[in-house]
This record gives sequence, structure tokens and C-alpha cells, in this order.
Amino acid sequence: MKKVVLIEDSKTLAGALKGALEIEGVSVVWAPDGVQGVAAAKREKPDLVLLDLMLPKLSGFEVCKLLKTDNATWRIPVIIMSTLVDEESRLRAQEAGADYFIPKPYDLPATMAEIKKHLKI
Repeated sequence: MKKVVLIEDSKTLAGALKGALEIEGVSVVWAPDGVQGVAAAKREKPDLVLLDLMLPKLSGFEVCKLLKTDNATWRIPVIIMSTLVDEESRLRAQEAGADYFIPKPYDLPATMAEIKKHLKI
């Protein structure tokens, strides 16, 4: 079974995405802030990290950089999902090591297709 760590402070968005992924047979571990997200990614060793940028405690940029510079987690693909869609934010996400960027509000079928492509399912 594929595993995803979802780092998202919106309980509503997290719940919707978690439900859609679980229907596809994907195990989802949800973290509501950056600190818990980094810990979950290190603990769970997921196949993919879905990461919001505007998070409490640690920003998504910081989380991405921490994951991509840690020997235990640097290989895990990170998909940024954010309302910060300006060129500077996209560039910062890329510089932090993000593998893909999905703007919010996202289209669920298109987002699921992209996630499934990264999970190879």
C-alpha cells in the first residue's frame, strides 16, 4: 500500500483529500503543522509528501528544505499545494526542493491524477 504524509493546516481540505486518497487505497498520515509534518515524514517514510506552504510553526518552504536536506527523507517526492501562486513563491518552492506545484483551490480530479502519477498507481 502506498503511503502519503499530508501536511495541511486546514482540517476541511485535509479531510477531503485524505478521503479521496483512501478511496484509491492510499494510506494517509495527516499533520496539521510543519513541525508535526517533518516528524511524520521522518517516522513514516512515505512514498509522497503533500505540503501546504502557509503552515503554523514551520512554513512549507522550511519543511520542504528540511526534508530535502535530510539523508532519511531527501528522496521522498514533495508536491506543494498552495494559494501562494505568485512567481516568487513558486521559485522559492522549487529552490527548497519541491518536485511539483499544484495551485489552490485545486481541481480534485486533476490533483488526484497528478498524485497518482507521482505514486505510480
